[in-house]
Amino acid sequence: MEAFVLAAAHYGYSLLFAVVLAESLGFPVPAAIAVIAGGAAAAQGALVPWRALATGVGAMLIGDNILFFLGRKTGWWLLGVLCRLALNPESCVAKSAESFYRRGRILLVFAKFLPGLNTMAPPLAGSMGLPLLQFWALDSAGTLLYIGAYFVVGFIFSDMLGTVLRGYSAVGSVIGWAVGIAIVLWLANRVRLWLRSGVRHPVRMVTPKELAGLADVVIYDVRSHGYRDDGTERILGSVRLEPNSISLTLEALPKDRFIVLYCTCIREATAVKIARTLAAEGIQAAVLKGGLSAWKKARMPLEPVPSDEVIPLPRFA
Repeated sequence: MEAFVLAAAHYGYSLLFAVVLAESLGFPVPAAIAVIAGGAAAAQGALVPWRALATGVGAMLIGDNILFFLGRKTGWWLLGVLCRLALNPESCVAKSAESFYRRGRILLVFAKFLPGLNTMAPPLAGSMGLPLLQFWALDSAGTLLYIGAYFVVGFIFSDMLGTVLRGYSAVGSVIGWAVGIAIVLWLANRVRLWLRSGVRHPVRMVTPKELAGLADVVIYDVRSHGYRDDGTERILGSVRLEPNSISLTLEALPKDRFIVLYCTCIREATAVKIARTLAAEGIQAAVLKGGLSAWKKARMPLEPVPSDEVIPLPRFA
């Protein structure tokens, strides 16, 4: 915190703006600490209070509006991206939308104080068709409450915060190193498991041209976020396979036909994961290299997703 105060005094409003904007866009940076530091710097005369407050509010409103319009433009795609880190992405999409629909308007006011939801709320509002003026009014109220609360804390308790933080600096350093080491060990273990999984169950990759030339093949669409928007397209003749409940459908998969899986995720992560799951059960499957985007780029045939397979999520009137 003391370092933040010194940095705020030296770099002024640009640092405060950058940190708050970054957090509002979903980056893991401590906007609350930056705002408290800005309040403390203002109390010490390094910043003009109203300018610092306006800088923080403006930065957060810009980030929120970017995510709101991205949500409105991309529909459920952005929500699917934000939910990819969840244990059950499909459940994350459905539960987030339903919860926001029930409490969305009041949640916009308090979402800034809830980790995770602070980033999810604006694109949810956009995806679910919340009227723009309502979003501006509610989001502005929430932003003023959030930035104002932390700024006032920093302004009023600037001397106390400095004293407390200096007294605990050594402890904080030890905790920081411990957390850092734990994160590194966790990442190393994940990499080890990933590498070992790849060796045990190597996955065959096929190109769009190769897939188009295959006969007697079953193509499964394993996109993690499912079909949420009318007009969604998929590979001609492909069938939806729910990746989050694959264990329930193993018996129904054909054992005497060649299976190809595809998705829209980075490095075909979902399709590769399902292919390895099938391999562990003795079912051989290949993955479409580049996923649906590569298929489209190769100008291969597509078809619209049948309307009865689209699962519409709630929308604001």
